[in-house]
Amino acid sequence: MEQRLQHNEVENLYEEALGLLKQLIEIQSFSKEEDQTAELIGKFLESKNIAYNREQNNIWAKNRYFDESRPTILFNSHHDTVKPNLSYTNDPFKAIEKDGKLYGLGSNDAGGPLVSLIATFLYFYDRKDLKYNIIMSATAEEEISGDNGVASILRHFGDLEFAIVGEPTEMQLAVAEKGLLVLDCIAKGTPSHAAHPNNDNAIYNAIEDIAWVRSYEFPKESPWLGKVKMTTTVINAGSLHNMVPDECRFTIDVRVTDQYSNQEVYEKIKEHLKSDVKPRSLRLNSSSISEDHPIVKAGIELGRTCYGSPTSSDQAVIPFASLKLGPGLSTRSHSADEYIFLHEIKEGIELYIKILEKIIY
Repeated sequence: MEQRLQHNEVENLYEEALGLLKQLIEIQSFSKEEDQTAELIGKFLESKNIAYNREQNNIWAKNRYFDESRPTILFNSHHDTVKPNLSYTNDPFKAIEKDGKLYGLGSNDAGGPLVSLIATFLYFYDRKDLKYNIIMSATAEEEISGDNGVASILRHFGDLEFAIVGEPTEMQLAVAEKGLLVLDCIAKGTPSHAAHPNNDNAIYNAIEDIAWVRSYEFPKESPWLGKVKMTTTVINAGSLHNMVPDECRFTIDVRVTDQYSNQEVYEKIKEHLKSDVKPRSLRLNSSSISEDHPIVKAGIELGRTCYGSPTSSDQAVIPFASLKLGPGLSTRSHSADEYIFLHEIKEGIELYIKILEKIIY
């Protein structure tokens, strides 16, 4: 009887989550433009008689019996989206249910994980016998790693025991995530007429540095994330065929593992390059959580597998232990005609609940 009641409750939560997701899809919510989806999420919580807070386009709420003496778990996912690419054949702002799938911009990244976490929060909201407090946050600017997303509201939450970050992982346990370091570089040289000898060509100087970027390997390898990966992605120099330019600009995309901080990687690259090297930001560090952490062990007990994620998320700015976990498939993110399977949402809610029930009572 108890299992039947839980099944019925999960079914009801799924229907509500699906309804919310359909509404979210049909509201444009590009990064920095999430005011209407924030309002929708706030009204949804209000309809459940749940008090919530809003700061800019971030929404958060606490479980009914929040107790300062208990440790706190953060459920976090984002409600901003990227802009739809030009290959869409469906209307990206139309929630289309077809063949067991829900199509629409943000359905997979990260609408499915977001509404599944909100449903899980609702499931535990009224329970008095929890060992942990729960804070649910639906945040902005994740897609651009913006300053006005989850990082801007963490000060309201105090110390967190750990966080579950809702992203599409097929409900497998992303126990590590690569950090992101973007470096803008300027190779200097001596400008001259192309017809004259010049041993200080800015483009050639840049090529020497780029060759080092291509061949160098950081010695420490992560068991989950492998090696630090450096890729030159942009290069610009010159404007006339007969003039050697005085500088060549190029950009390096660096995916940093949990074996290094972004600062360490930056210092090493700066040490080896002749070019001027400036980081756009040092704050999007790699993150990881121990396989021995209770939430990870609970997931493993339920048949979930651990892996390292090559993509970045809000984990990069949450300075506490965090696990990336959610329904959906990462490779569907930012794709044309983005979708999530309906069964993934239902199974996501159920698995979130089952994993948490192993540690929360």
